[in-house]
Amino acid sequence: MSSLDIGVVNREVAFCRVYSKEAKEKLEKLFLKNQISYFVECQEKSLLSKLMGKGDRNVFTIKINDADLGKATALVQGIDSVKVRKPRP
Repeated sequence: MSSLDIGVVNREVAFCRVYSKEAKEKLEKLFLKNQISYFVECQEKSLLSKLMGKGDRNVFTIKINDADLGKATALVQGIDSVKVRKPRP
């Protein structure tokens, strides 16, 4: 190991799924205000869901640093259309 090695840097975890654009925007503002870095991943809609009329539903996965899990969990309580993922043991 050299003196420049800083160990594990990317500790990104899938924090929650968001089921509306409005809730996603609210969550983004909340995270920015509270200095929580995040990444939004838009879930592709399958052909089957489009054919069955469910193609207009937005689903986003929000990823954050695992160090912010407790803080983020407390912040999102009560926000509609946000489903926090259970942490893996």
